Amino acid sequence: MRNGRPLLAAVALAVLTTGAAYTFGPDTAPARPKGAKSSAVSAETAGATTSASAQCPVDVRYPKRQLRGVWIATVKNIDWPSRTGLSAARQQAEYVRILDNAVKRRFNAVFVQVRPASDALYRSNLEPWSQYLTGTAGKDPGWDPLPFLVAEAHRRGLEFHAWFNPYRASPDGDLSRLPANHPARVHPGWIVKHGGQAYYNPGLPEVREHVTKVVKDVVTRYDVDGVHFDDYFYPYPSGNARFADDAAFAKYGKGAKLADWRRANVNKLIAQVDKAVHEVRGSVKFGVSPFGIWRNKSEDPTGSATGGMSAYDSIYADARHWIRKGTVDYVIPQLYWPRDFRVADYDVLMPWWANEVKGTDVHLYIGQALYRVGATDTPAWTRPGELPSHLTQNRKHKQVSGDVYFSAKQLSTDPLGVLDRIVKSHYSRPALLPLIKDLGGQAPAKPADLRLQGTSLSWKSSPEARSYAVYRIASGKPGECATADARNLVAVVPSVDGDRQTFTTTGGGTYLVTALDRLQNESAPTGT
Repeated sequence: MRNGRPLLAAVALAVLTTGAAYTFGPDTAPARPKGAKSSAVSAETAGATTSASAQCPVDVRYPKRQLRGVWIATVKNIDWPSRTGLSAARQQAEYVRILDNAVKRRFNAVFVQVRPASDALYRSNLEPWSQYLTGTAGKDPGWDPLPFLVAEAHRRGLEFHAWFNPYRASPDGDLSRLPANHPARVHPGWIVKHGGQAYYNPGLPEVREHVTKVVKDVVTRYDVDGVHFDDYFYPYPSGNARFADDAAFAKYGKGAKLADWRRANVNKLIAQVDKAVHEVRGSVKFGVSPFGIWRNKSEDPTGSATGGMSAYDSIYADARHWIRKGTVDYVIPQLYWPRDFRVADYDVLMPWWANEVKGTDVHLYIGQALYRVGATDTPAWTRPGELPSHLTQNRKHKQVSGDVYFSAKQLSTDPLGVLDRIVKSHYSRPALLPLIKDLGGQAPAKPADLRLQGTSLSWKSSPEARSYAVYRIASGKPGECATADARNLVAVVPSVDGDRQTFTTTGGGTYLVTALDRLQNESAPTGT
């Protein structure tokens, strides 16, 4: 996905038409009951045309529930930390600046890369410290960043997804340069060298066990809200080089075709991680951001009307399988192409993915190429209206429940002013997170003792509330539909310790406050 090499137009076209390497991009509740996904997407997800009660008309311009996320890449110091060797204080300050920029744009989720390549940006007994902290793989930075990263996100009302690269063992094929305790050195038989990098062999059960153990360790020890995999499964094509997994195939293939066996290996890992995550903590979400083209119509009549590289055939990633089996809670296909781009048209791919999740409870968010805005190699990206137009198109498909942008660096640079445009036209109000039915949760008791004194709105804290939604009705009495969409939503306020919560108002009128659990199940409102 996003490994730090900027995408040039020629490279993009080569990927889409010939399959050349495509290597940018992202880079204690009870366990939920497992089983078939429910038959309908929640009516409260972004873009729905009616409220959950089907009685309140809503304005799709103001979705009440919509995921608005950003990828924060640590590999090659793309986004954070800006370079290796910074002090803990400097690293913290840089991260807080990213979060504040996200909040400024009314985002509500961050996807932070905590495992770029079988390393850790947190204290781990399973894998060594990441080189992207200190400049030296395995060197202790003197603090554990992950509790800080999670706490600061939560303090700002941002959902925190821990982003893992499942199979990349090292960006350098020379294993002798890794720390002695690195799993790739301890278990060299797990490794396949390909394209100058070292990969764990997806065909080995031991590899699947190790990856699952790493993920489970993070979910057990840290208060993350989600586990996220990027699009790197089997390596992207690298010239004519073939992935040397013959021995594993001979041992475990059992008569299957090589391509089918490889896809089955990835499917097994996805299912295994899904099960492990929800056994540890049922409220944690698990999702993947696959390459934007599943298959082309030329390869499968049910594929998209596109002409690019197929994730199914080239990297053995079958997102349709994960959706239909319910082994992910969400998918974020990376649709990093503009509208009217012949071989991969956004207006073709987004509806295709919307149709894939239809009739399931798997959520669809779209991966948007914020980093491409302003690129002169593709005329569409030089137009300030291109990226905002993607969100306008999304409104036509109720299955699209939000967007995630690559990457955090552009939150501060705002290329061509597109973020200002998006905020004005699409994010003019805050949004609650979409509800994923299978994860359960329960709305807290509604807030009590709501008081408005001058500009200070306060209320008694609700047990189990993670945050509160504040609505303002400028004139008249609030009806039963006052909270149906986000037209009246003015803030989502993270809960703080203490008996009372407060919010500083910005205008007169009537205020309603609801309580939200960590999944943002919402209580009934209490009014002033």
